[in-house]
Amino acid sequence: MTESAHPIATQHMPSFITAPGETDVLMVVMAVILLLAVLLFGVVFFHLHSLPERMAHKTQKVQFEIVAVLGLISLFTHMHIFWIAGLLLALIDIPDFGNALGRIAGSVERIAGVKPGEGAAESAQPSIADNKHGYDTVGVEGDGTSSRASRPAPRKKELGHA
Repeated sequence: MTESAHPIATQHMPSFITAPGETDVLMVVMAVILLLAVLLFGVVFFHLHSLPERMAHKTQKVQFEIVAVLGLISLFTHMHIFWIAGLLLALIDIPDFGNALGRIAGSVERIAGVKPGEGAAESAQPSIADNKHGYDTVGVEGDGTSSRASRPAPRKKELGHA
């Protein structure tokens, strides 16, 4: 049985029209192109989205973790302000205050006549957890003697309900 075209149809059919029961090649080609376009768009989106994180990682920034968290927050909340904040934070060089403050502390210890690094150990006070008898440790010297008499720590008032 041969199938013939509809009597109203033109004699010359375009190449994208297929006969019944045959594979529609144009639809298969367009499905593959659409799938590749969606995948390519996703790759470009994620590559652009991770731009601030890659910039901060490449330059060994101190704020790398903050930039990474801002990127994740913007990815999951779809709020672009977090991405912009991460990008700006990745571009800004935060000065290293720790090194300068450490040098200042070392100089002050040297002026005070203390060996560098030991100034913090001398100023440490015993904590409340070390106090076994519940006495106030105000005025306790480093050797355990007190310039004032130790007194019991005040207790909190308890509220009584009827």
